Amino acid sequence: MDKIFYNMKKIFLNLIQRIREFISWLWNQEGSPSQRALGLGVGIFSGCFPFFGLQTLMGVFLAKIFRGNSIFAAVGTWISNPFTYVPLYYLNYRLGSSILNKDRNLVDFRHIATNELWSQGWYLSSRLIMGSVCMGLFAGVVGGLGLYFLLKKLSNKI
Repeated sequence: MDKIFYNMKKIFLNLIQRIREFISWLWNQEGSPSQRALGLGVGIFSGCFPFFGLQTLMGVFLAKIFRGNSIFAAVGTWISNPFTYVPLYYLNYRLGSSILNKDRNLVDFRHIATNELWSQGWYLSSRLIMGSVCMGLFAGVVGGLGLYFLLKKLSNKI
């Protein structure tokens, strides 16, 4: 039994060490505080969209266009992960529905016929995309500004 706990402790401490090394590596990325913050902001913006597998590409592409840090953009897309998919996209859908001032209830999937599937798909996706844009802009600005002020504050102390 002690050997199991010893192995678990060793694995846990190894994980903590790797996380510290990753944060240190990330912290020492090149670029000004504004470039790194811009990269994180566009990454968070991209991570709010339901384009699974394309979020990182979208974030890095936007970081290149806006001259932000590509590594921070890729990390920013991690706002969307298997633990946050459902709450994030549900919130995005509800936000999009309220912005478009349409029926705020989810579609009743029991009454969808095959010929109605395409119209219902547009109904759902238009609200999800609208909510993703708004939530992405808000979260990206907040995340980017938060990192910018943190980097500025800590760079003055070093």
